Amino acid sequence: MSINQKKLPIYSFFKCVEKNFDKASQFLDYDKGILKQIKICNAVYQIFFPIKWDNEIKVIEAYRVQHSQHKLPCKGGIRFSPTVNQDEVIALAALMTYKCAIVNIPFGGSKGGIKIDPRIPDEFKEKLIRRYTSELIKKNFIGAGIDVPAPDYGTGEQEMSWILDTFISLNPGDINALACVTGKPISQGGVRGRKEATGLGVFYGIREICNLKKEMNNLGLEVGLEGKRVIIQGLGNVGYHTAKFLYESGAIIIALAEREGAIYNPKGFNIEEVMNHLKENKSILNFVGAKNIKNTLEALEIECDILIPAALENVINSENAQRIKAKIIAEAANGPLTIEADEILNKKGTLIIPDIYLNAGGVTVSYFEWLKNISHVRHGRMERRFNEIKNFKIFQSIEKISGKKISEYEKNILLHSPDEIDLVYSGLEDTMRNSFYELLYIKKYKNIENLRIAAFALAIQKIYNSYQILGIFP
Repeated sequence: MSINQKKLPIYSFFKCVEKNFDKASQFLDYDKGILKQIKICNAVYQIFFPIKWDNEIKVIEAYRVQHSQHKLPCKGGIRFSPTVNQDEVIALAALMTYKCAIVNIPFGGSKGGIKIDPRIPDEFKEKLIRRYTSELIKKNFIGAGIDVPAPDYGTGEQEMSWILDTFISLNPGDINALACVTGKPISQGGVRGRKEATGLGVFYGIREICNLKKEMNNLGLEVGLEGKRVIIQGLGNVGYHTAKFLYESGAIIIALAEREGAIYNPKGFNIEEVMNHLKENKSILNFVGAKNIKNTLEALEIECDILIPAALENVINSENAQRIKAKIIAEAANGPLTIEADEILNKKGTLIIPDIYLNAGGVTVSYFEWLKNISHVRHGRMERRFNEIKNFKIFQSIEKISGKKISEYEKNILLHSPDEIDLVYSGLEDTMRNSFYELLYIKKYKNIENLRIAAFALAIQKIYNSYQILGIFP
């Protein structure tokens, strides 16, 4: 029986996460009780509340899930989607737990969801997010040392600003109130570089894989990003910034897919031109020189080197996995592959870069923002002027010793001291690189078959070590 004929079991999103956890735990000689404690979800808060809109009372369904409290605060975004459900939010919270562990961020995993279309008017959205925040405050599900939300699908800086304002109004005198939420505007304690952080982290992760000679040879590809044919599904914040950094590094973006359809051009797209077209026409379709693809999922099946699903979960499943021709799948979204699709693609030899490593850039920079808010000082403020003066003295010494004048360009490089965004980019790159090589090490050391199971094994190992330090387990 062929792979596409074989009847595979269908699992829920959270069950997929648990199945991967169970596969990884087989490579670790840990007590079953310890593994159960790491795997289970700690707390689920389901909320129903009324909101008045256009002289009508709507009852809103919402969630906040804290998967693990092995480290505090818990951390996870809040999404707006008409398909939000408890299983989805628990699964996403679990992924946050493992993601934070992999990239050495001292947070437990959490997630929030509100069952609503994100395209609702801002007036109603504000009422909704403020009421949701007040419900979280009532049950102690938000706070700088408790649980820290962030943007996710359908939310952004504006929603985080409303959360902060509501929290401050109900917690007067809390000097760490700014740290109750991340992804805020810069004027309200946000950090520079947060908006592009997830996409930049995806870029760094893909770049590291593409620089491995052995892996590229196995796939029949050249080392490096230049000339790689890329397809991206989802042109939201993550998809856009991933495309931007890849395009700037010489990759060829041959197809882009959105809700209304997809566009294809084997010669590639200038991502900024496509985004301008999208803003003007509210659609990527009918872009000059591109072929329209009516069914957006068909774009995923075009032959390419790198496929990047950057929207919602389960877009690649048992129905379409066999038709996927990409040599590398980079999971910019959370859970874009079902466990059935994962098995099919691994048998085909597709290299899959898992979401719990690859899209950790957002939580990494959220951690930097949280640190900034807790310390009450901008990154680089204490040392920036000192470094500039020191660099100037070095520059003077070089000119004096050499007897030559340094060009203005070289002078500016020597005198430059890092701004906050320089430190954020540097910290993110260092985090993604170090975590990647930890991932490769455990994969080789434990003889694990693929990067996803290696990522879960790495996360379990680190969480287990945290419990041991706390003295919870023998």
